[in-house]
Amino acid sequence: MQYIILVLIIVFSAHVGSVKADELVVKVVEPYADMHTGPAREFPIFNSIARGETITVIKSHTAWYKVRTADGIEGWVAQSALAATLDLNEQTLQLAESSFDGYQNRRWEFGVFAGKLNDVAALSVTAAWAFTDNIAAELSATQALGNFSDNRIWLVRVQHYTFPEWRVSPYFSIGAGQINTEPSATLVESGDESRVSDLLEVGVGVRYYLTHNFVARAEYKRLTALTARDELEELNQWTLGLSVFF
Repeated sequence: MQYIILVLIIVFSAHVGSVKADELVVKVVEPYADMHTGPAREFPIFNSIARGETITVIKSHTAWYKVRTADGIEGWVAQSALAATLDLNEQTLQLAESSFDGYQNRRWEFGVFAGKLNDVAALSVTAAWAFTDNIAAELSATQALGNFSDNRIWLVRVQHYTFPEWRVSPYFSIGAGQINTEPSATLVESGDESRVSDLLEVGVGVRYYLTHNFVARAEYKRLTALTARDELEELNQWTLGLSVFF
């Protein structure tokens, strides 16, 4: 793999006028560096940066950096290719990664949560896809084991992040799914049967970006189940857990 050695350019150079305060301008001294259309090797290479060109590091997303050439071409370069830089004294300088930038540009997220479904301990797993900065679709599966029944819940929800640029951000959710209730063996013998009910959900939560690829989340969800007797049953669920994003 080709490696790039970069020389830091002083901020008040001729290129400074178009560079933001948190952007870093460097010069490529290796033969070339490949630019991809997205932050993964699966994205096609569409441009190469030649030796001697200056580039601006705009932001990072997990193991990739978004860069802009002097001609205004923007693309993604692997973090490993930009790991080594030189300062003006030709001493090794590590190019810092902004993990929070990666958080703001995340697309996939997976989580594990513990909490209460009414008065019963519950465990949940989730998978989410953020298709805009403010909106994500999430699939969750929950199991709650009680003394009288075993409840399994699956839900599909849409979440709206009120302030996605904040490190601590509230959000709201609405969703739908089903709950499968299996009574205990004693109740089955007495004639109580398992049942499947449709669910509607409204919820609120708060997210806190921790570090690297980890987020802490706390949620409250109000679940409404339509039983086989056409009766509405209200359930309250509280959860606390961790998510990892990509």
